Amino acid sequence: MSELKSLIAQGEHQQLDFKFRIDDSKKIARTLCAFANTDGGRLLIGVKDNGKVAGVNPNEEIHMIQAAVDMYCSPKLEFEHRVWQENMKLVLDIWIPKSELKPVMAFDEEGRLRAYVRVEDSTLMANKILLGVWKRESFKEDRPQHFGENEIELLKNIPVHGITLSKLYRTVQLSKRDIDSLLIRLVSWELVQMKISETETLYSVPD
Repeated sequence: MSELKSLIAQGEHQQLDFKFRIDDSKKIARTLCAFANTDGGRLLIGVKDNGKVAGVNPNEEIHMIQAAVDMYCSPKLEFEHRVWQENMKLVLDIWIPKSELKPVMAFDEEGRLRAYVRVEDSTLMANKILLGVWKRESFKEDRPQHFGENEIELLKNIPVHGITLSKLYRTVQLSKRDIDSLLIRLVSWELVQMKISETETLYSVPD
């Protein structure tokens, strides 16, 4: 099995996405930024969602990717690329490394800069808690030896099976701002886990 076929056989996942072709540089910028904000990733252009190699003109597609990183990503992304050949068809392979300067932003449908994250095989908008966690990554802070009453109160109300932020607001007798700040710290300290999906974000304590 060729290296390209081995890649395709993995299927789309957090670090791999297939594109038949690039029609919109602004839209693909969100996927590129999501890769950069998560664990890095690669885009195989010229491959259908079902894994079938359709082939592309690499020169045309690299132009679209270059426009995406130059015009629609902030800060501008760096990327590597190579071209694969499979049965006389060409596939453009774009590699985006994980960024050390998170968040990398891209424009949403309304033209506003937003941060995106890669979750399994989906590109999702980052929520305010994740944005706060990324901001804290710029300065390392040790986990405290003792927690205050507010931290303990919040932890008591976060179950193993998970809870939404809106329910925490209704359950915990603290202001929304205080809950946000505490939750950002607890996620940063890995005392609370955050699971983002297309429908909701759940916060849970380790089992």
